[in-house]
Amino acid sequence: MIKLKGKGVSTAIAIGKARVLGNSLPAIQKREISDTSAEISRYFDARALAISQLRDIHKRALREVGETSAQIFEIHQMMLEDEDYNESILSIIHDGVCAEWAVFSTCQSFSELLSSMEDGYMRARALDIKDISSRLISCLEGEKTGEDVAEKCIICAYDLSPSETVLLDKDKVLAFVTSQGSQSSHTAILARNMGIGAVVSVGEELLSSVRDGDILCVDGYTGEIIVNPDADSLLKMQTRKEENERQKELLRELKGKPSVTLDGTRVKLYANIGSPSHIGEAVFNDAEGIGLFRSEFLYLDSPEYPSEEAQFLAYKKVLEGMQGKRVIIRTLDIGADKQAPYFALPREENPALGLRAIRICLSRPEVFKTQLRALYRASAYGRLGIMFPMIVSVDEVIRIKELCTLVMAELETQGVPFSREVELGIMIETPASAIIADLLAPLVDFFSIGTNDLTQYTLACDRQNPSLDEFCDTHHEAIMRLIDRATRCAHENGAWVGICGELASDLSLTELFLRMGIDELSVSPSYILSLRDTVRKIDLRL
Repeated sequence: MIKLKGKGVSTAIAIGKARVLGNSLPAIQKREISDTSAEISRYFDARALAISQLRDIHKRALREVGETSAQIFEIHQMMLEDEDYNESILSIIHDGVCAEWAVFSTCQSFSELLSSMEDGYMRARALDIKDISSRLISCLEGEKTGEDVAEKCIICAYDLSPSETVLLDKDKVLAFVTSQGSQSSHTAILARNMGIGAVVSVGEELLSSVRDGDILCVDGYTGEIIVNPDADSLLKMQTRKEENERQKELLRELKGKPSVTLDGTRVKLYANIGSPSHIGEAVFNDAEGIGLFRSEFLYLDSPEYPSEEAQFLAYKKVLEGMQGKRVIIRTLDIGADKQAPYFALPREENPALGLRAIRICLSRPEVFKTQLRALYRASAYGRLGIMFPMIVSVDEVIRIKELCTLVMAELETQGVPFSREVELGIMIETPASAIIADLLAPLVDFFSIGTNDLTQYTLACDRQNPSLDEFCDTHHEAIMRLIDRATRCAHENGAWVGICGELASDLSLTELFLRMGIDELSVSPSYILSLRDTVRKIDLRL
């Protein structure tokens, strides 16, 4: 029996067989080439394929772990286009060496430089360089990236890249343990959001102590790992695991219970989802409705503009699946970190401040009208709310409502059934919308506060730049004041207010939001019962 110690980064306890992954860069032979032009062309083809793969991984991550955690794969795409990185590779190829060696050599020099730096953020980027370089080499050699897991196991590795983590089969991976890593790494964040137990920073002794098939006990709370435990240690860990499951079962007992505070204040707890296939998870976790259905996935997963019929069927499925509970569908939010090639959006210096979301819809009314027709047609099958992202002016809302009126008139003329009870709302995710909330509230039925972008635009901190983490205070007083102002203005004008950003699941803010008068919190399905437990312990009379 061997005991190891690391940092627990995802709260779960697992017992199972070890699967040791060799996740270093593949062995590369230095091979001379005579046709450098052909080799450079081969490199650019491989790079294009790698970027395409990362786009697909980004889409999957958006669905499974949300926008914030998925941003790393946008960063990886940008790293593949980094001028210094590419210049180094091309220079080595020009010296008459194969592209694989050029990538390998560049990776070694860049990662060694980053690993030697004092700044923790820059040291963490060394793994990102290895991740994109490994992907490039696999594309050059025509190999599949990632490793298949045939049976339930505990993954052990020197480190796991973000892309390796998000591609793990959650049904087969009980937990993962790594020699390297930190509690704030992208991989740790992904593990928590995916619900996979994880212990990182165990040290070099991990891979020298563990072999394929060894029995491991992994405590994601304490960071304790036991290799081939004796009977007594196995019993103790099994007891802890069972207690952990009992605690989760207590949360499950909250299914069907009202989300109401001790003083009788009720709040609606909704789910954020990105695909009709996630309805089951929302229902299983007792979501009281859908607070955010990200319709852009219909566009991201399609090689061309999705038809009205395809959209209608997707929206209809969600509405029917929620059986009369409210479903809020956000109109397409393409742009910034979400790109669909067929939109042919111009390259922008700062896409977060560019042509995105409602700006695209209003500048391409034929695309917007197709989506609105599909939404109104689907409204005949449930309780629908439509919300519009990135609003900054009254004029935008007026134009949107005029188009909605036109769509309803057309459907009525054509004899197509739809509901006239559709709620219209806007996202409060820019300081402008929060400041003029008193002017916007009379025009809509509800506000939904998108705290991710509201934080970005209020603090001038790029969401895709992890080096700004220390400056990006998500609890900043300015953000809280904007949320409070928007809530007061909404209620004064008869509109209700929800929060669908990351802060909705921050249990340290739940009481503050309820004291502000927030009517609804929308979170990832797995957070709903924990949030309900917190709500039911709050007393706003105190």
